[in-house]
Amino acid sequence: MDHTKPALLPSMLQMKCPKCRRGRMFVNKSVFPLGKMLDMPDRCPVCGQKMELEVGFYYGTGYVSYALSVALFFFNLIWYWSIFGLSYKDNSIFYYLITSVTIVIVLQPWLMRFSRVLYLYMFVKYGTGTAFKSEE
Repeated sequence: MDHTKPALLPSMLQMKCPKCRRGRMFVNKSVFPLGKMLDMPDRCPVCGQKMELEVGFYYGTGYVSYALSVALFFFNLIWYWSIFGLSYKDNSIFYYLITSVTIVIVLQPWLMRFSRVLYLYMFVKYGTGTAFKSEE
């Protein structure tokens, strides 16, 4: 078995376990079917880390998902303004809003998954397990 430490950012983007950075966090590799996109195993198949640290653990991911959506909205503003420009004299503001809302809606399944990844990475450190003690 390879004992080199996997890099943090690629492991997060590939949605790997935060403890070992090798096991998959989600049952399905794709977000499709949408009804099963958030299905996770109880434990990491590689290291055995619990995926839900306590009951209701993932309710906090709503805040993370909201922050990612707002950040994406502002990123869209920057690229849209630099390419097309924005003005109150024409309808470019409305075109920007339609474009941004469409992008956020299309990426929402991925954002929901990634918010779970970020949230779990906040509480589980590499190689050590949970950052706080939970009842098992």
